[in-house]
Amino acid sequence: MCVQATKTGKLTIKTTDMETIYDLGTKMIDALTKEKVLAGDVILIDKTSGKITKLGRSFARSRDYDAMGADTKFVSTPEGEIQKRKEVVHTVSLHEIDVINSRTQGFLALFAGDTGEIKPELRNQINGKVGEWREEGKAEIVPGVLFIDEVHMLDVECFSFLNRALEQDLAPLVIMASNRGMARIRGTKFRSPHGLPVDLLDRVLIVSTRPYVDEEIRQIISIRCQEEDVQLTPEATDVLTSMALQTTLRYALNLISCAQVCAKKRKAEEVDVEDLRRAYTYFMDEKRSVQWLKEQQGVLMFDEMDGEGMDTAA
Repeated sequence: MCVQATKTGKLTIKTTDMETIYDLGTKMIDALTKEKVLAGDVILIDKTSGKITKLGRSFARSRDYDAMGADTKFVSTPEGEIQKRKEVVHTVSLHEIDVINSRTQGFLALFAGDTGEIKPELRNQINGKVGEWREEGKAEIVPGVLFIDEVHMLDVECFSFLNRALEQDLAPLVIMASNRGMARIRGTKFRSPHGLPVDLLDRVLIVSTRPYVDEEIRQIISIRCQEEDVQLTPEATDVLTSMALQTTLRYALNLISCAQVCAKKRKAEEVDVEDLRRAYTYFMDEKRSVQWLKEQQGVLMFDEMDGEGMDTAA
């Protein structure tokens, strides 16, 4: 008959102000052994779960050994009381709470991907519970941000849904972008400013934009070069800024990578004006492309077919 002995022990924990001895059980001893805790280490113990985290080694014990490993981290000895309250904040979205409560596997449903349909009754219950937590001070709701680019592409049904969604208490901040003037609302025959229904325009604050100036374009080009790891000479930066003003900013930014290829071909580390000139020659912008089409109207295939069809009809 074999009887397994129970592990017991004592642990001395101290700060700069106080010192206490604790009795340890099997679970805590195994956790300390797993973390390889030695005398002089600074540790953090979660009283609820019993989890032990090794923060580093105290500066007071830095001279105990002549040699230390490269991964040894020295920290200052904690001050004050040994037991302290620590506030832990978990940031989750309402959708994640819905998913956790909608499935039997709970938290694992977040990683499965197939969340299925979440019932409206469950959403309402969770919204009510979250509202109670907010009133009790247990939770804080941080509204999200929804950015909709090319908002004029939405149809009238989508705009109706947005109107209802914006009235809810937990609605996010909605930012919409459009480059349209008077445009037709998709799904209707009516025209409206920016292609948005009038009742939605009533609810929004419109921010006007202005064209970029030279200095702003220069900063944008500099940021793009840093992202693409491209070095431009000061003269090339000036030329590229002028190109952006004469053509479009997107065309100028797209030329950066093309000019870099030209610079690498001549084994140069920096993109010079000559590299930009070659890239500008190879790739046309919108204005030059339209001009070329006008000049080549009689040569293009579809123009020839249209011309033949007109001659035959005559």
